[in-house]
Order: sequence, then C-alpha cells, then structure tokens
Amino acid sequence: MKFDLTVTVREQAGKGAARSMRRAGKIPAVLYGQGECLLLTVNPDQLIKILKSHAGSTALISLTVSGAKSTPNRTALLRDYQVDPVTGAVLHADLFEISMSKPIRVKVPIKVIGGVPAGVKEGGVLHHNMRDIHVECLPAVLPDHIEIDASALTIGSGIHVKEIGTFEGIRFLDDADQMVVSVAAPMSDAKLEALLTSAAGAVGETEVMAKGKEAAAAAEGAEPAKAGAAAPAKAGAAAPAGDAKGGEKKEAGAAPKAEKKEAEKKK
Repeated sequence: MKFDLTVTVREQAGKGAARSMRRAGKIPAVLYGQGECLLLTVNPDQLIKILKSHAGSTALISLTVSGAKSTPNRTALLRDYQVDPVTGAVLHADLFEISMSKPIRVKVPIKVIGGVPAGVKEGGVLHHNMRDIHVECLPAVLPDHIEIDASALTIGSGIHVKEIGTFEGIRFLDDADQMVVSVAAPMSDAKLEALLTSAAGAVGETEVMAKGKEAAAAAEGAEPAKAGAAAPAKAGAAAPAGDAKGGEKKEAGAAPKAEKKEAEKKK
C-alpha cells in the first residue's frame, strides 16, 4: 500500500523546538538513509492516516520534501514513531528512505485465513506462533501481509515457514523449520486437575514454610523472655524463705529468756 506525505525541512532541533512544533500543530520527524539525515516537520493528519491503515512498516510513503536542496521526491518506510502515553497523540516519527531498485528487509504481518480450522472444531486450540515474518524483496513487490490458510489443520498439526509457499520476488529470512501457526490438543480433565493440584500443593507448601518460619521466629523471641521472667520469680521465692527462717530463729531465741525469768521469780 502506498501513501503520499508532504513534509518540510526544518533547521531547529532539540526538545524546545519539538515542543514548539507540537504546539503549532505539527509533528517533528527525521528521515534517515541514502547517506543523509534530514530533520522534517510533518502534517499530523497525513501521518495518522498512514498509522490507521494497519499497514505498519510495509506502507510505502511517497515523500514530497519541501525545502530540500536536492531530490524533493523520495520514497520511504515508517520505521518508528512515539505516542504520548496519556493523550495518545503522535509525538515523533522516524522515516527510512529506500531505493526502488534495491532489495529491502522488513517484517510483514501474518494473516491467518480460511475460517475456523478443522482441529479447532474438534476442540483443539489455535496458536499463532508467529505474528510477523521477516522478508527480503524489492519495494515494488512488498506485500501488506502474508496470508496463510489454516483451515485444513487438524489437532497436532501446523504450518512451518518452509510450508508457507512461494511468493514471486519475496524471500523469507526466518528459520525454515520455525512454526508459524498450529492447532494444539485441548488439555484433558486429568491433566488440568493434576496441574491445579500441583499448583495448590506448591501454594500449601509455601504457606507451611511461612508458618514454620513465623513459629521459629516466635520461639526464638520467647526464650529470652521466659528466662528473664524466671529469675525474678526465684529471687522472690527465696526472700520469703529467708524471712521464715529468720522468724524461727527469733522465736527460738525468745524461749530461754522466758524460762530464766520464771526461775528467778521462784527463788
């Protein structure tokens, strides 16, 4: 898919200049490639139209560069862009200039077609193992996406990169044995129960270990307290015992004195 984009060369760079451009309703951009780097100002409406087309990095952009010293008409790809996380407004764009006569390497989205696969109808689960694929081709034959018919896939089967097929002028660069799309068998009740049981066991074991650590910490903290409490109790118990003995001695010492007084009276 091809788009037209009119841009203007700018001289000022930096965060301050970029903020000024955004306040004026423009988007700062940079054009790389072909031996030079140009600072540009982009109309946001045109750029947003390209972004909403879902073409992504495969969109060929026909640039009309106003203010360029040479080659005002160029072709580029949208390499990257930045978006404000709060407002969603486009803050910056990176463009990469290409030559229509030289092969380029880009990632192209993979689109699964053919309706619901046979294996999914039987209860299987469809897996998109690859969302895009790396290709090499001339810009003129660059596709918007690569279509893969998965309607015939049964449970346990899939399509590898080498089984995608051939596209004129396009070479796939990913590993030929890499799985692109597949249908997996559904998880059995026994396997699901075993998985849930093992997960619950792991959680229970974690709780037991946590409680064991808490008990050990409590026990270590309680031992010094018991020792400290026992010492005053023994000291307190020893004091009454000492007093009792002291009392007995006083009574024993008082009895002989009373007997002497009675004997003197008799005399």
